[in-house]
Amino acid sequence: MEHFQQVEPFDYVIFGATGDLTMRKLLPALYNRLRMGQIPDDACIIGAARTELDREAYVARARDALERFLPSDILSPGLVERFLARLDYVTLDSSREGPQWDALKSLLAKAQPDRVRVYYFATAPQLYGSICENLNRYGLITPTSRVVLEKPIGTNMATATAINDGVGQYFPEKQIYRIDHYLGKETVQNVLALRFANPLMNAAWSGEHIESVQITAVETVGVEGRAAYYDTSGALRDMIQNHLLQVLCLVAMEAPDSLEADAVRNAKLAVLNALRPITDATAATETVRAQYTAGVVDGENVPGYLEELGKPSATETYAAIRAWVDTPRWKNVPFYVRTAKRSGKKVSEIVVTFRPAATTMFGATPASNRLVLRIQPNEGVDLRLNVKNPALDVFNLRTADLDTSIRMEGGLPFPDSYERLLLDAVRGDPVLFIRRDEVEAAWRWAEPILEAWKHDKAPMQTYSAGSYGPEQATQLLASHGDTWHEASE
Repeated sequence: MEHFQQVEPFDYVIFGATGDLTMRKLLPALYNRLRMGQIPDDACIIGAARTELDREAYVARARDALERFLPSDILSPGLVERFLARLDYVTLDSSREGPQWDALKSLLAKAQPDRVRVYYFATAPQLYGSICENLNRYGLITPTSRVVLEKPIGTNMATATAINDGVGQYFPEKQIYRIDHYLGKETVQNVLALRFANPLMNAAWSGEHIESVQITAVETVGVEGRAAYYDTSGALRDMIQNHLLQVLCLVAMEAPDSLEADAVRNAKLAVLNALRPITDATAATETVRAQYTAGVVDGENVPGYLEELGKPSATETYAAIRAWVDTPRWKNVPFYVRTAKRSGKKVSEIVVTFRPAATTMFGATPASNRLVLRIQPNEGVDLRLNVKNPALDVFNLRTADLDTSIRMEGGLPFPDSYERLLLDAVRGDPVLFIRRDEVEAAWRWAEPILEAWKHDKAPMQTYSAGSYGPEQATQLLASHGDTWHEASE
């Protein structure tokens, strides 16, 4: 583990410290970074939430979270105790003024004034501005302070602007880290390596050779206990406007001059600005939205979305969009972006279909080469090629898959996507975080789609839980001569 470099001492303050995100993701991620030797002995992690707890009670909750959400074979008793010794807790309603701020101020006063200080907002986004206002009011913002903002950054352009303005009033852009955990996934980052470190791929990475691109993130679970929250969001806001557009940017962007943060983010922004607008007039032909009905998932009968919600709703649990990147590289190449709840399987992947070979020497046109980047599960790369069929004496073709799993040394599991991102904020490295103009560009493209759906320009469809979506989504691809990946396997 010597390749993991220890970061400088820091204070990490997590607002919303008793919530599901903190317990399920943030604390286990920080424990793993301690296990890798990256967190120094004098680092301090401070939880802040409205729940009335003393430090001992919070540490007990944190211990339970580690035992619940981490594999037992990496929970060394000694390491767990070392990690828990770094934890502290203050009862605090961070959106309000009051004497409770004194406890947090006292804890932070123990450190050197130039020490790195990260404020992580695992709270409702509408509270971000008031939390920043209080951090400023009580003198807790230093030149080495950073603020990490969880998604969603708004539900439309107006609310996103309000959130960004509220935070930007107290923190300069270089100290604001808008997190998108998809960018922390190893296979997503590997898009850059695959494209730009391999001349074979780099030479073929354009509309001259690529016929279509599919970006999919679907899951078998429904909304269950989160139905009330999900109904205010929906599939496009929850997944496409942020996570999947970021993946699309990495697939479609021009080569940045370097891996320096602004070079990469400038290249992504250019893609967002080149997305062809989808309007009321084109929403019906370029988008599909749907809700799941009752069905069977993993052998179990499950209810439909409206049954779980308990009321009528126009919120989509499935969204498929045909996007066009209007640059010379991607002329006439469709990008299909899809997300769903209650799908037939859980998978996140990028599928690049290459144009078929322009030859008749084999009697029939060879099948298209296809590259699949598996983001999860079973992270890896699959390349489908044409080969001679060895079972026949005549020269007939069949396809063969070059399938490579991307594994950690020693068979260890991949680090959770939050692990690197949490410490990148300490390092002051924003390359895997989202800049404000990226957020705004994404909303400029997504909001007209939401408005078109609001006015029923693309009718709400249905699909059975456990299926791969509505028939209209199949037709969306068929109209351009394409098929979804699972249909071509």
